[in-house]
Amino acid sequence: QVQLVESGGGLVQAGGSLRLSCVASGSIFSINVMGWYRQAPGKQRELVALMSSRGITNYADSVKGRFTISRDNAKKTVYLQMNNLKPEDTAVYYCNANIRESIGSGGSHDYWGQGTQVTVSS
Repeated sequence: QVQLVESGGGLVQAGGSLRLSCVASGSIFSINVMGWYRQAPGKQRELVALMSSRGITNYADSVKGRFTISRDNAKKTVYLQMNNLKPEDTAVYYCNANIRESIGSGGSHDYWGQGTQVTVSS
C-alpha cells in the first residue's frame, strides 16, 4: 500500500508565508508527477502546482510568482513554498502523486494525502 502524509498547514496573516510538505511511503516502484491541489469551502478542488519527476512544473495562474513547488526524489517528498499569501488562498490543500507500485501487476495509480488546512486572515 501507498500513503501520502502532509504537514505544514496553519493560520497566517495576509502577506505571510507557509511551507507544506508531503512524504510518500509504501510499496513504491516509481513516482511520476507529484503536486498540490486545494479546495475552498463551497468550491471544487483545483490544481495549484505540479512537478514531474524531471522537474518540469505547472502552476495555476492565481499562484504564479508566489508559490514554488519542489521535490526531493530520494526522499519521495514534495514541497509547496507559499509566499505573499492572500485570503483567497484559504483552503484545504491536498498532496497528489501518480505512483507505480512495486508490488502487484503493472499500472500506476493516483494517491491523495489527507489534506491540510491553510487559513489566511486579512
